[in-house]
Amino acid sequence: MTSVATESLREQLWNRRFDENIAPVTELCDSLAEARPEQQVAYVDPVHDVDGCRIVSLFSNVGEMDPSGFITAGDEQASTRLLGIHWQIGLRPSYVMPWNVHPWFTPGQANGRLTAAQIEQGLRPLVKFMTLVPRASALVAHGTEAHRLADQLLKAQGPMLYKRGFGIYKVRSLSGRSFAGSAERQAGWLLESAKAYAESMTRNGIPVKGH
Repeated sequence: MTSVATESLREQLWNRRFDENIAPVTELCDSLAEARPEQQVAYVDPVHDVDGCRIVSLFSNVGEMDPSGFITAGDEQASTRLLGIHWQIGLRPSYVMPWNVHPWFTPGQANGRLTAAQIEQGLRPLVKFMTLVPRASALVAHGTEAHRLADQLLKAQGPMLYKRGFGIYKVRSLSGRSFAGSAERQAGWLLESAKAYAESMTRNGIPVKGH
């Protein structure tokens, strides 16, 4: 029964991807996919909200696209870690929205480590995405590729970001080999991510649980 319930939930989310709260981002994803018919673009889960979004999570999308068709933090463990961080500090999904460094995936092929050219190709889509979440004033970049694209965004859109009082936070990827280490190191990396999201919440006037 659990698997049936999970499938029905996934179907419900898939069918809601054109709801008003997420439709502009879905349309951007479709336009990016249309520009490269041989590739696919993951959608943003409709639990997120363009008007409510205050924080952008930027992921280094190495690997294959998630079977759900939506952007994730990486593998299943990474998604679990991120959910744990958000629960710990009280960050609701409506306040945060994910995006991928290189939005495109080739069906049947896993993205390897992103090249400089692929990261650069992700700049224009990221800038377009940022215009759809005008109330966002913080970006948490997960992983090396995300750090590099965040730097490019700052260089290309500095005045716009300055007007928005924007803050960029660089943390470790929560996925795969990037998160391989002792339990003590992993705990430290999780704490760094939690601090980045908590500071992002504070700069947006969102109360942090436990503070």
